[in-house]
Amino acid sequence: MTTETPTDVFEAHRPVLLGVAYRMLGRVADAEDVVQEAWLRWSGSDRGDVREPRGYLVRITTRLAIDRLRRIKARGETYVGPWLPEPYVTDFGDTVPDTAERAVLADSVSLAVLVVLESLSPLERAVFVLREAFGFPHADIATMLDRGEPAVRRLAGRARKHVEERRPRYEVDPAERRDLTERFLAAAAGGDLEGLMALLAPEVRLVGDSGGKSRAPLRVLQTADKVGRFLVGAARKSLPGLSVRFLELNGGPAALILSGGRPDSVFQIDVAEGRVQSVYIIRNPDKLRSLTAF
Repeated sequence: MTTETPTDVFEAHRPVLLGVAYRMLGRVADAEDVVQEAWLRWSGSDRGDVREPRGYLVRITTRLAIDRLRRIKARGETYVGPWLPEPYVTDFGDTVPDTAERAVLADSVSLAVLVVLESLSPLERAVFVLREAFGFPHADIATMLDRGEPAVRRLAGRARKHVEERRPRYEVDPAERRDLTERFLAAAAGGDLEGLMALLAPEVRLVGDSGGKSRAPLRVLQTADKVGRFLVGAARKSLPGLSVRFLELNGGPAALILSGGRPDSVFQIDVAEGRVQSVYIIRNPDKLRSLTAF
């Protein structure tokens, strides 16, 4: 008979803990730091009365993430240009066999949803993540956050209403989204304005995140004409020797652009009715470091 060690128990729940922390913070490095601190607390605590390790570990992780998020907001950090979350690899593999659960997890980590979550208070964000993404009962969330259940229900309702009012609803087959992503990139890289215009929705939006550390629009671009012309112009200025690698980021297909083998940018699109509705470009080098291994 084998007995699980504290390390075994923690590692079994690490994917969930990282998922909670990332959805709370939108930053991979911060999420990993929070999970590491949760491990230190877990390994150094008296676990004799812990009957449900998953809930116990999620509680520690959530509280640490709330504290970190409050510190970030208190510093009043300014960001140059539009902000997007750090890209997050979400190939769930066989760990999430249920199709409906996959869809919920993918939606809760999408770029569009995470941008909306930035406007919630830390407590609202925690309740939304625990309830909507991971399905914890209100009573369990109340215990995790040391709040009354009625208060948690109010927070959940307010957060859900806020997110539903602001997030776009794009439901499309993943294969169709991948196909359109490839066609979009081919047209953009080839400077094919006519081909791009055929793919872009009339009111398409382009959000570029550079943090002021590389070239990208400092404002959101809107309309097919503006977005198409920007992409064609950018293609003419691109460096030689670029390569493309497709992978799943934030619950959907994305293109990682490599220059000299190093991450240069990430492209991802939202699709509806066969047209590109949103284009996301992440070029802040600080946000691409976690993709070096890919």
